[in-house]
Amino acid sequence: MASHIIDFLLIGNNFGTPEMRGVWSEQNRLKQQVQVEVALAQAEGELGVIPAEAARAIVERADPTLLDIDEIAQQGAQMKHSLMPTLIALQKQCGEAGEFIHYGATTQDIVDTATVLQLRDAFAIIQRDAVALAQELAGVARRYQHTPMTGRTHGMQALPTTFGFKVAVWLDEFVRHLTRLSEIKPRTLTGNINGAISTYASFGPQGPEVEKRTLDILGLATPTIGWQSARDRFSEFASVAALISGTLGKIGNELYNLMRSEINEIEEPFSAGKIGSTTMPHKRNPAALEGLASLTAPVLKSAALIYESMHVEHERDAMSWRAEWIALPEICIYLSAQLQNAIAIMRGMTVNEARMRQNLDMQGGLLLSEKVMFELGKKLGKQTAHHVVYECAMQAYEQRRDFKETLRAHPQMDNSISDDELNAWLDPVNYLGSAPRKVDEVIAAAQVSGLLERRS
Repeated sequence: MASHIIDFLLIGNNFGTPEMRGVWSEQNRLKQQVQVEVALAQAEGELGVIPAEAARAIVERADPTLLDIDEIAQQGAQMKHSLMPTLIALQKQCGEAGEFIHYGATTQDIVDTATVLQLRDAFAIIQRDAVALAQELAGVARRYQHTPMTGRTHGMQALPTTFGFKVAVWLDEFVRHLTRLSEIKPRTLTGNINGAISTYASFGPQGPEVEKRTLDILGLATPTIGWQSARDRFSEFASVAALISGTLGKIGNELYNLMRSEINEIEEPFSAGKIGSTTMPHKRNPAALEGLASLTAPVLKSAALIYESMHVEHERDAMSWRAEWIALPEICIYLSAQLQNAIAIMRGMTVNEARMRQNLDMQGGLLLSEKVMFELGKKLGKQTAHHVVYECAMQAYEQRRDFKETLRAHPQMDNSISDDELNAWLDPVNYLGSAPRKVDEVIAAAQVSGLLERRS
């Protein structure tokens, strides 16, 4: 019976993907722990730490798919130990060779390294989906590179921009996230096989070679020194995951606001039969956008829990350790849902270009007060022009008058300015600055970095 919302049949896919849940399932956790034990035995056999024939038998016979997880769980409850019942089951599987299972290792060696194997699979999913989302963002930025819309500061209309420019800012953020993922990958995907307090004493003089060979077999990096009491690797991963989630939450919240009925500049993907409300049949709610934005808070809270695990008593304890077992799966699972959701939104989102234009014009030209000020400043001086335009803007706003009309009526307005000239100043399309060019530059930079494919 599922007791965590991640695993609910009805709504679990709103909080994670089946693929990522599989990575962090109990069955996969057991599988990866057995994989570490087998690699350890293989390495020890090759180095002569245990008999070669015993190592071969362990490699051939140890099979996590044949282990009875229910029986192991029952024994674990009795023994009050998370790994010992698995070792007993493996010993039984391997016969006499089972005497050499787990030779020289400590529980945390196996659990930590198995967790890194799970994290490697999760890392690959996150990287794959982050790249896919970056590609979608690049496509949307390019498609709406010249589509004018209102830029807003403090929630209020500020100046014209383009929708493509807005999306390019998100793309640039994701390029940095992809760079961060690439940079932390070798540090994150580092195993740990060095005994009870990381001194290799139980392995004998070949301890460091045992570790390196085991981790080479598993395809993981070898640490310079044991990290049982140094948990920064997981915290660094959590930090980057939190940054990615933060960007995704911001995108979801921004599009949520742009979808408001009163703004109506975008709409999330809609499919026939989608229900917005049980009582209001007309509702087309931003359910996907709410889902995207809502998962950032849990990721941030789980990241904070990971940071708690950096506080370790002496050479090792299990108090901080358990926080990682809770938080790492949740971070990855929530983030997987966000990434998949964001990809679908970008692929199916409707952009209401006509409404964007209407919203640009809704204040009767006030949106272009800065443009008017700078143009008028060429004749009156910038500071004087600011005072003139401010007076006209306040009159237009408070008296519900046309901005152009108040400008024309101001005694300091230069009468040599023609209507055509003033109309050009008040046209939002003429005050987009370098927004379209910056879209090109962001996409080009992403492609040059190798983090984004070149598409025609």
